[in-house]
Amino acid sequence: MDKNIGWRRLDNTAKIFPVIANKDMSQVFRMSVTLKSPVDPELLQQALEDILPHISKFRVKMRRGLFWYYFEENEKIPQVQRENTYPCRFIDPHRNRRFLFRVTYYECRINLEVFHALTDGLGAVTFLKSLVCRYLDLKRGVDEYWCDSDAFAPEEKEFQVEDSYLENYQETLHRSYSSSPAYQLSGKYLSLGTGQVLHGYVNVKALKNICRRHEVSITKYLAAVMIWSIWKEYLGGRACRLPVALNLPVNLRAFFGSETMSNFFAVTIIGYLFRKPDMDFDTLLGIVSRQMDRKIEKQRLLENISYNVSNEKKWYLRVIPLVLKRPALAWMFQMKDRSYTMTLSNVGLIQVEPEYASGIERFHMMIGVSRRQPLKCGVCAFGDEVVITFTSVFSDSRLQHRFFKKLKEDGLSVRLEGNDLSAVRKRDMYPRLRRVLILRRGGEAKASRLVRKAGHTGETAAKGLRDYLAGRRDWKEELNRRLHV
Repeated sequence: MDKNIGWRRLDNTAKIFPVIANKDMSQVFRMSVTLKSPVDPELLQQALEDILPHISKFRVKMRRGLFWYYFEENEKIPQVQRENTYPCRFIDPHRNRRFLFRVTYYECRINLEVFHALTDGLGAVTFLKSLVCRYLDLKRGVDEYWCDSDAFAPEEKEFQVEDSYLENYQETLHRSYSSSPAYQLSGKYLSLGTGQVLHGYVNVKALKNICRRHEVSITKYLAAVMIWSIWKEYLGGRACRLPVALNLPVNLRAFFGSETMSNFFAVTIIGYLFRKPDMDFDTLLGIVSRQMDRKIEKQRLLENISYNVSNEKKWYLRVIPLVLKRPALAWMFQMKDRSYTMTLSNVGLIQVEPEYASGIERFHMMIGVSRRQPLKCGVCAFGDEVVITFTSVFSDSRLQHRFFKKLKEDGLSVRLEGNDLSAVRKRDMYPRLRRVLILRRGGEAKASRLVRKAGHTGETAAKGLRDYLAGRRDWKEELNRRLHV
């Protein structure tokens, strides 16, 4: 964000999220860290206030222009809160002091929940690492911290926010997204606003040994196990007319040398159409491995970028008002949404400096779900442990247990842990929640409408007029930010 201007455009991928997000489909994900001692909320608040001035890319609120949404600097201070609801709830852009992230804590765990328009998994990991390292410094009594006069604050380097989609765009033959329907999961839904979480803990070395035996990566192996489990549990191992397909986010930074902390990922669909019921797992694993090798390579990913950015660059699409873009973008997302069965996202190994690692037990990744996207899986690793986390709005956890059963059959030891809805060891890792009737009566939506109305009062308009007259705001720049195409 330009410090003189105080606003910036959303990156190419981020533009879809404000259009489709609502309280039923939050587009929020969570990265959390479990420490080896209970969280001190006052120190956590201080740590957040210390790092945020140096990570200005997160100090934004979302505004709606005539043609697109955009980010504007947020001068308020976010407040740390004790976790008191289900994970990955919708972040209303008019509430939460208008920040697009929230920091909560529970017992020994610190949670960072992020609206996907702000950043992707890698950006959230970097922010959370900065937060927890500063917190651990404060806990050890280390008060020194860099100031604005320092030559270069580390976080400023890590949080570059250039739109790497535009920077790497090349005019080339590009492929459109496949909208062919895939098999869709079904089941009995939980009450609106609730959700089921199930973590599986696996030893890194043991998992690598299995993958080495099959000559595949961890992501390839887990993707094949997921497809296999869906086929066995939901389709009974029978032939089907629709493919079982996974939506796999791919980090593009490693392919294109980018350091941006804005969104910079692509999604690829990996799946298989089971025409015959005599498929064995090793054959499926080979098919998945070759498919990923073919699809996840630089030229194919460049074609993906080309397709996305080429649409954004078409002048006749850019000048369409946002009010007309919204239904069109929502329809396009729905068409893409039906082309996969579920999402599997692996952010890989999370590393921190040795002096901080001793105070950390593990990390978790969690992805928000909805009735349209009822079950997702997030994977991350820290130290000698891989954490596989399922989030679901189904009342049962049959796919999750089938998945972990397959890992056990392959020789892995798996420890399960979840919230109150999971029939596994709980260890009080989540707060006990009571059902909030206001959700069923539409109270939350009503409250959001009232907040939006309150945000356009005469007092706000008067303040804006005063800023223009005093020269603190430039009307030409204001038109540029609201009317940018």
